Amino acid sequence: MITIRLLGPGDAATLEHVADDVFDEDVNLAATAEFLSDPRHHLAVAIDGGAVVGFASAVHYVHPDKPVELWVNEVGVAPSHQRRGVGLMLVRALLDRGRELGCRQAWVLTDEENTAARGLYAAAGGTETSGVIMVDFDLTAE
Repeated sequence: MITIRLLGPGDAATLEHVADDVFDEDVNLAATAEFLSDPRHHLAVAIDGGAVVGFASAVHYVHPDKPVELWVNEVGVAPSHQRRGVGLMLVRALLDRGRELGCRQAWVLTDEENTAARGLYAAAGGTETSGVIMVDFDLTAE
């Protein structure tokens, strides 16, 4: 049976047992503890048989001219648990958390058709990756 949990401070050890191909890289427990100690960071995990088989992360933030928003950063599910509704459960858990926090909107990335935003990001030095449009800024470059 799959259980969905929202992790908080002190829950970093939950990520000591993660199924293959859930995260892009190996989990860094120190970074996990830092992430979970920030009240604006949110991490929902799916657990099956004692192992994390999926996750979704988000950040809620305030802005000077907008209501509190929830940015869904990433969703990952082990191949063994894909197409079983795990991702949907994880996203719903994050959206519920956003509602609890008073967020009036949740969002993720930019539509491919938004050429104005893409041009702006490119002009600022961003680099698009293939597939989903993501703009990277190398903050180490001078």
